[in-house]
Amino acid sequence: MTFVLSIFAGRLIQLQGLDSKVYAAEAAKQRVQGEKLTARRGSITDAAGHELALTREAREVYVDPSEVKPAMRDQMATFLATELGQPKQDIAAKLAVPGSRYQKLASAVEPSVAGRIMQGASKLKFKGLGTRSRYVRDYPGGDLAGTLLGFVGDDGNGLSGLESTYDTLLAGRDGEQIIETGRAGQRIPMTRSTVKAPVEGRDVRLTIDRDIQWAAQKAIAEEVKATGARTGSVIVMDARDGRVYAMANAPELDLNDWRRTSPEDWVNRAVTDVFEPGSTNKVITAAAALESGALRPDTAMRVPDNIRCADQVLRDSHPHSVERLTFSGVVATSSNVGTIMAAQKIGDQRLYEMMRRFGFGAKPGSGLYREEGGLLPDWRNWSGSQRCTIAYGQGVSVTALQTASVYQTIANGGVRVTPTIVAGTTDERGAFAPAAPAARTRVISERAARDVAGMLEAAVGAEGTGNLAAIDGYRVAGKTGTAMRYDAECQGYCGYTSTFVGFAPADAPRLVVLAVVQDPQKAHYGGEVAAPVFKKVMTFALKSQKIPPTATRPSASVPIRTGR
Repeated sequence: MTFVLSIFAGRLIQLQGLDSKVYAAEAAKQRVQGEKLTARRGSITDAAGHELALTREAREVYVDPSEVKPAMRDQMATFLATELGQPKQDIAAKLAVPGSRYQKLASAVEPSVAGRIMQGASKLKFKGLGTRSRYVRDYPGGDLAGTLLGFVGDDGNGLSGLESTYDTLLAGRDGEQIIETGRAGQRIPMTRSTVKAPVEGRDVRLTIDRDIQWAAQKAIAEEVKATGARTGSVIVMDARDGRVYAMANAPELDLNDWRRTSPEDWVNRAVTDVFEPGSTNKVITAAAALESGALRPDTAMRVPDNIRCADQVLRDSHPHSVERLTFSGVVATSSNVGTIMAAQKIGDQRLYEMMRRFGFGAKPGSGLYREEGGLLPDWRNWSGSQRCTIAYGQGVSVTALQTASVYQTIANGGVRVTPTIVAGTTDERGAFAPAAPAARTRVISERAARDVAGMLEAAVGAEGTGNLAAIDGYRVAGKTGTAMRYDAECQGYCGYTSTFVGFAPADAPRLVVLAVVQDPQKAHYGGEVAAPVFKKVMTFALKSQKIPPTATRPSASVPIRTGR
């Protein structure tokens, strides 16, 4: 007896003396539980405060299969299938998983539905069912500004678009709660509890106008479908301060069902896709010529339908006899040969430097997700034919936002304003904090900008290539663009990029609208494909912003043709 008791005594000394801290720590691991307190993600709203992305409370429904009696599985599966709207066989399989203590049945159930399920389970004496609170991201507009906004993953982190760019700000900081629980998971009364409260995410307010965004998406989606095109984009900007009112793409992304969409359509093509701008680039050549004093809008030019550049002969879009055009007429009729002649008067270096000043070869600075800067080769590396083709927009690549920014600069009297998409955010107290003013850079003189605007207004006139963009009662300035499109699949130029970009009212610019359609099949000229989209969107935006016509007529404009 003494020997046996001495063994017990030794063991007690070991447990309560020598190894007491080790066992106490192991017991604490089993008893003390940490639970993450998820922070509520901030909202993304349009300029008027309408929620485009919001967070709502939901419930996760789960089951502990080890507590479900085999005899109750069929009845329980029938009940849950009805309440959750899921196939009975899927739920039955989860209820019968051997050795499992946790199976998620639904991740985002409305609180009222979850409450009804738990009440029904209690009446029917089902065991093992449980719910826990969680937040889910909701997009009331579905695909409204889908690729611009982006989406969040199952872990609540932003995966694309603004949800990714502003993820840290929107997400906030999760908290934590530490409690002591018993074997069955119930909380032990009168035990310690530590709570670190979560910090809710901040809201982000955009410059986007919900109504203009809707109109832009509708117009570009209809045109892409009608022409059998691959994709298209529309941008609407404020000419004075660079605020973006709409940034639409087709196809657009349904944010409430993004998993069904191919990853290649998750991106915001208005800032990620680069293309050769074609004739919309001629305004930069015109601006360089006017700024240098090499040409004036009324300078007379004899323009043939072809011109030799190094070892190539480049032609206008259609054959014609030698035309007597003014420089304004060269832009209005979108003459490639006339534009090359103008570029030769200013030289490669000056043209290159002007493109750099307009923002080519660098990211626009909007800060949007995966924003691209295009490609502008150094003028010293231009080939013989590039010295001509770059003047009319082939041999250089840009994004839709870069092109829109060029026309915003001209509309704003030669001052480029960095495009802005975020109006501001809320601070720690929930008060709105406006974003810092956008950077402003003088690119060309006010006179040169005014002269270019006049030339662009002529391009929308009866003899211009953009006459389908004209809007009754308003003075409109703009430019068509039709460029050969490089296609990696055919490893060459196998399609077209059709563009129209302009501003209104031409004499007191308020809005800039760009429409670009990639690889249309039924027509390909920018004046046929993109100009009608511009007209629809600009007309809607002018009405939406309550911008009246200026009630003025163009002053004695420079004629397109000259008799000399």
